[in-house]
Amino acid sequence: MSLSIIVPACNEAGYIDACLSALLASEGPPGAQVVVAANGCTDDTAARARGHAPGFAARGWQLAVLDLPALGKPGALDAGDAAAIHATRVYLDADVIVSPPLLAQLAGVLAVPGARYASGTPRVTARSAVSRAFARFWVELPFVKEGVPGFGLFAVNAGGRARWGTFPRLISDDTFVRIQFTPAERVKVPAPYDWPLVEGFAPLVRVRRRQDQGVAELQALHPDLMANEGKDSPGKGWMLRRLLADPAAFATYAAVKLAVRAGWGRQTGWVRGR
Repeated sequence: MSLSIIVPACNEAGYIDACLSALLASEGPPGAQVVVAANGCTDDTAARARGHAPGFAARGWQLAVLDLPALGKPGALDAGDAAAIHATRVYLDADVIVSPPLLAQLAGVLAVPGARYASGTPRVTARSAVSRAFARFWVELPFVKEGVPGFGLFAVNAGGRARWGTFPRLISDDTFVRIQFTPAERVKVPAPYDWPLVEGFAPLVRVRRRQDQGVAELQALHPDLMANEGKDSPGKGWMLRRLLADPAAFATYAAVKLAVRAGWGRQTGWVRGR
């Protein structure tokens, strides 16, 4: 089974080279296709992506670079789907770095007759002290550690992709896809991928607020599907253990949540973390 890997990218010149180089270093599968959906870019994201064409051709992979007007991320994902040649799809953010075995493992678990959703094991990266502390708490949340969150990277087989049509104009496109599947239909493979957390307190608050807004939007529009989420709030005992294990991480996470609830730094419209 081969894959079409769709990479929506808006002004990702600082990230796209590393993303595509990591794909080129993958151990498989043969005959894969990469579609970079450059969406309303005002930098050289598309040109940088095209520069990787010889490398992909040398290993027998196809690379398509779509230089699109500003369609928004859902529009870029739809354009990538329209250009895809394989029924099994990987949706990959342009700032994510896959490990060499990840794509082959995804192709393996998706080669089943029923609908299936899969992702890798996320490694959350951060540079600033506040973001590193937040990340230490975040990765211990049961939803992240034990579930299949799929942030930055998720994949579906043909039966899974048939669960929805075009990507809806919603804040949380990744959550929308995830809740098309029951927890039993979601698989996390052991191979990791690197997902960069936004840097600094204010961006963390903006991103966390956007996440909360996305969940609320889905609860209002698709309450039946949200029953598939299977994400319970950690209990008081779990929270106490995390407080004792890493007080700085606990305090940072709590401060971000309190700032969101207090409306600190509130903005209107779509907000990007970095």
